[in-house]
Amino acid sequence: MSAAPSDPLLDRLVGFGRYLRTQGLDVGTGRILSFCRAAALLDAFDAEQLRAAARVTLVSRHEDFDLLDRAFDRYFTAAPAAETLPAEAPLPDPSLPGGPQLPSAGAGMDVAARWSGQDGESDATEGETAIRIVASEADILRAKDFAELTADERRLLSRLIARLASAVPLRPSRRYRVASSGPRFDFRRTLRRSFRTEGEPFVRTWKERGVRQRPLVLILDVSGSMAPYGRPLVEFAHATARAGRRVEVFCFGTRLTRITRALRRRDPSEALTAVAVAVEDWEGGTRIGQSLKELLDRWSTHTALRGSVVILCSDGLERGDPEVLAKQMERLSRLAHRLIWVNPLKGSPRYEPLARGMAASLPFVDVFLPGHNLESLEVLARTVAAA
Repeated sequence: MSAAPSDPLLDRLVGFGRYLRTQGLDVGTGRILSFCRAAALLDAFDAEQLRAAARVTLVSRHEDFDLLDRAFDRYFTAAPAAETLPAEAPLPDPSLPGGPQLPSAGAGMDVAARWSGQDGESDATEGETAIRIVASEADILRAKDFAELTADERRLLSRLIARLASAVPLRPSRRYRVASSGPRFDFRRTLRRSFRTEGEPFVRTWKERGVRQRPLVLILDVSGSMAPYGRPLVEFAHATARAGRRVEVFCFGTRLTRITRALRRRDPSEALTAVAVAVEDWEGGTRIGQSLKELLDRWSTHTALRGSVVILCSDGLERGDPEVLAKQMERLSRLAHRLIWVNPLKGSPRYEPLARGMAASLPFVDVFLPGHNLESLEVLARTVAAA
């Protein structure tokens, strides 16, 4: 969700925790608070994401998962015909689509409304003030500039970024695959199936183009001017590398360093440590054009770069010749399927791309995005998935 929960939604989340108590689960205020905190930080209010958040926060024993899942289905969706709730807790409106729903104005008789407000005056306010504060803080954190984060906020941000990027760009494959319907009639498969029915083609099959992962290349500026943003961007690259196989990641300051292998480590802390060891010019000067030239000279014939989605993360404060940068950006734009420039300075409403490096690069950029906070990285993740 992009905003803090509204009161009806908050009541529904709190009510689910209370409802679990009636099902025999030991769910205290602290667990409800953790559940609402997790729900407030979900990127999208998706039923399976919410179920996973409930499993992580509301129960601690594996044997409780089945009971929680059944309660989740009853509480947030219409129950199966063979399974009913006690009379004092009727089912939600079955006309609502599947998945978690916001209660309507007249939903006071559904399960969520009953279990969020019928446990007495003291229970009705249990933890809700703290939950609202947490939800508000979560929303503030998502919009807060990386340069302004405290140490605790950075740790929380790292966990959020680790689960942020889950989609990689796709492209049509040359090969066709079997489909229930499609643009091509599969004559050979239809003929083979007709042998089962004495030569009559009762079952006709079709073909459609398959999809493959499109190569994704991240080029991260780790120079001194990018110091507040370097770590979050490397964490984003780690999450992205974990999501797809055809991902290459490079860092540059005054020289180019490939860090793809370091980011293959499962643990984010180990990956960041490996990156810190590999990159020798961390928080040094900036030579964007020369670094891109090195990348293109070595990788321009590589399949990882041709037809790829390229994400270049930099503030554009080039210390080298801007004409060299413009020439390399033109080369890169011809090779790439889509070229995305992520600039943390663009998060400022008064920012104008007047720096020589940025001005020289923009004519070759397909998408120009900010990269100064968690919200901007969420936008970047969606842009990459749709590229």
